[in-house]
Amino acid sequence: MQLIATTVSQLLLAIAVPYFLLTCLLGVRVARKQGSLRAQERSHPGRHPSANAYQLYFLVPCLNEALVIGPTVHKLLADERGCRVVVIDDASNDDTALEARLAADTLGAGQRLRIVTRRRPQAQLGKGEALNAGLAVVVEDAAARQLDPAKVVVAVMDADGRLSPGGAAAPLPLFDDERVGAVQLIVRIRNRAKLICKFQDVEFWLISAVSQFARSVTGTVSLGGNAQFTRLSALFSLGLRLAAKGWRTTTTARAYVDQQGVESYRRLLRQRTRWYQGHMTCLRRLPELWASDRLSHAGLIELTSYLLVPWAIVLPWSVLQQWVLYQVIFGAGRGIFASDLGTAPWLLGYALLWYAISFLPNLIIGIVYWRRTRAVSLPTALLLGHMMIVWNYIGYVAAWRGVVRMARGRVGWVKTPRTADRSAPAGLAIVSSGR
Repeated sequence: MQLIATTVSQLLLAIAVPYFLLTCLLGVRVARKQGSLRAQERSHPGRHPSANAYQLYFLVPCLNEALVIGPTVHKLLADERGCRVVVIDDASNDDTALEARLAADTLGAGQRLRIVTRRRPQAQLGKGEALNAGLAVVVEDAAARQLDPAKVVVAVMDADGRLSPGGAAAPLPLFDDERVGAVQLIVRIRNRAKLICKFQDVEFWLISAVSQFARSVTGTVSLGGNAQFTRLSALFSLGLRLAAKGWRTTTTARAYVDQQGVESYRRLLRQRTRWYQGHMTCLRRLPELWASDRLSHAGLIELTSYLLVPWAIVLPWSVLQQWVLYQVIFGAGRGIFASDLGTAPWLLGYALLWYAISFLPNLIIGIVYWRRTRAVSLPTALLLGHMMIVWNYIGYVAAWRGVVRMARGRVGWVKTPRTADRSAPAGLAIVSSGR
């Protein structure tokens, strides 16, 4: 039994560590290259000319989002004056629709806001159904204006999403490449002062971001749903089907979206369970991807690896890691620095070697996060990287909960509640509080 566990754990490490290092090195290289281009653009400020060739629609699905929807609508309409915003009120029982309307009226942009009101029993059937209702409005409006679907971009935004300055226009020039079907912006956590949210920022701003930059090389960036820009002509083959039909998905370092982090561990676990279940369910799309003759070999390998991560790495390692830790601490009855080398210098060298091998990914996480954010000191970033080992247990539990839900056929979800947004524009806050 011990031999089997040792062999399997070594095999998992042999797969996971090179996968992590390759993704990290490639992602950092892409981010650095795009960062250089962004620096050049700063020396020649102004909107990219080709961005004007596209009509931009924002879809914002909402269920009880009165605490955050006003600032979101205000910022979208103010930053991108040619855009149209479609808010889908999915049978909210608060003032979501009113807050959205007030935000548009403060800018005199009420004509560019459309509120789609849904009622039960057709409402509250999931985010996908709400988005479909909003998309029907976009399709109708684009047809009435005789717009070319290839020149129409539909951006999905969470109700708490805030684009960085110029973030609405930044993805549009990427659609000049006719192969690009979608662009997913990198996510930043806004309320990252709390430790629970700081860990989420490390996940999004570093781990996920670097992975997305690396995946842009093969054109297989995953679409997360917040700040997801999609060409209308490609929209009906979303997600993995979009890749199977030959569309490229990419990202950019020129913009990002920030959102609220979850401030409760219970809610966070529920959210991550939903994410893992969705990820693991996508494995059924694998035959469709392998049957596609429009997907490159590199893209197929990357997508296959990505879909297998929960099944081939996360779930097995969530069990084997406990065995490895036990062996490290208590193995052969000699403890963590078991060695026959004897002298203190040799024991110290052994300990340092063990540390370097075991914590290399965490050291990389800390260093790269420090370089990307500059909002924390290097020692703090390194400490956060090491603490990610404990944070990973949330993912382990969520993955197994997802498996149980799949086995039971459970697909319903309770929406994660928002907290009061303290970053609302001052003028908007006065209007909202004075009604």
